[in-house]
Amino acid sequence: MRQELFNADNRDLVPKLQDQWSREYLLKLDSIAGRQPLRVTDKNPFNFLACGLIHLVFPQALIIHCRRDPIDTCMSIFSTYFSYRNEFSTDLEDLHFYYRLYGKLMAHWRAVLPAERFLEVDYEALVADSQSVSRNLISACGLEWDPACLHPERNTRVVKSASKWQVRQPIYRTAVGRWHHYQPWIGRLTELSIS
Repeated sequence: MRQELFNADNRDLVPKLQDQWSREYLLKLDSIAGRQPLRVTDKNPFNFLACGLIHLVFPQALIIHCRRDPIDTCMSIFSTYFSYRNEFSTDLEDLHFYYRLYGKLMAHWRAVLPAERFLEVDYEALVADSQSVSRNLISACGLEWDPACLHPERNTRVVKSASKWQVRQPIYRTAVGRWHHYQPWIGRLTELSIS
């Protein structure tokens, strides 16, 4: 049924599919949380591929793009063991290629998505001034400020992602520019620039 969305003769299906997909996603959230939460953060790293579809299905959702120095990003991916298979993540040339495509796609989303629904946060700014950046982010989400936002390491919820150990640490800056330690071995990654 999802392929029908791309058939130009079936544009009248869009509202029906929007409704169906949003209900399916909300039911999935119910099964995970045991109830329908007021707000959800879905930080799947591959959500960037579907920003347009996310906006189509949830037009009021705020899409947050957290950017980071591209070389640090690639080195983080390269040095992380993922439980699911990402062929590009274990080869520096593939990472270079993949990151460039990611940059082009993000430039597209930046151009076509409504500015009030697409927020970019720079990782380096966040760790340098976590209070200001966090306050802006919380405000953009329409939430009240809570000082606990500055101490995510104190949150006791279960973390099931590759960053499960990092989130248990206070906000730290040592990952900024970490790629410099590996400069002699990272090849073309040094050609990348933030997008």
